[in-house]
Amino acid sequence: MGIPKSPLTVRLVIGILSAGPELANEAKQKLIERFGEIDLEMPPVPFAHTNYYKDELGETPLRSFLSFENRIERESIVGIKLETNEMEKIWDRAVNLDPGYMTLGQFFLATTKDQRHRVYLGQGIFAEVTLYFENGNFHPFDWTYPDYKSDAYIKFLEKARERFAYHVATGHPYSERGKHARGV
Repeated sequence: MGIPKSPLTVRLVIGILSAGPELANEAKQKLIERFGEIDLEMPPVPFAHTNYYKDELGETPLRSFLSFENRIERESIVGIKLETNEMEKIWDRAVNLDPGYMTLGQFFLATTKDQRHRVYLGQGIFAEVTLYFENGNFHPFDWTYPDYKSDAYIKFLEKARERFAYHVATGHPYSERGKHARGV
């Protein structure tokens, strides 16, 4: 018989899809106010993987990612997704926020949409295992969104995972690595 125990805390990662760089920056500032310091940021890049958001975000939306320094409990992703949905209303859906979390072995996205490969967490929120980590890299599943299969996203998430692994191993956020290495 297995004995239940709490899993390791995880790294919060939020994708920002916006109608422009000013909105992305506004969203970034709101997210920092709420979730704390950023460990790693992917600056906005053009999002051309689908026209699903065209009516809300225009012809040339931008995608960016924030990886937060503070670790979270896995179950808190439900409240975070509900909160980011409320935040989107500030910009009248000209900003779309996609929270997820990273373990050392997977990357999960939170969503309100049920599908065969998603697990219900509660309060209308599901989790999708989007990528898995094996042999030093993140890999997609058949169901992984096309943009999350892109080299740019995977490289960012691998770098975020490297920094998260350092945090797990040492107890210190990666940003403090340089201070410890130089003895400051």
